Amino acid sequence: MDTENYLNHPTFGLLYQICVLGEDQELFTTLYAQRLFFLVSASTTGMKFEPVTRADARLMVENRLRLLRRTGQMKEYDQLQVIHHRTFQ
Repeated sequence: MDTENYLNHPTFGLLYQICVLGEDQELFTTLYAQRLFFLVSASTTGMKFEPVTRADARLMVENRLRLLRRTGQMKEYDQLQVIHHRTFQ
């Protein structure tokens, strides 16, 4: 989480990575408005963009925060906590 990652969506333009959710899954939001959220899955056949609601995106980030806290990854937890506060508060 030390670097910022961006992805170019064919319709919605530049997306900003909020966090990694699991193996080959990441949560992105639109860069400027941060109102549209996408679960992006990478596979050998390409990338899949799945739109998710703001409430679902918030829940995914909160679940990730719990996992990081439970596993003792405090640096990543603190960084994601800042992103959570900036995006959802």
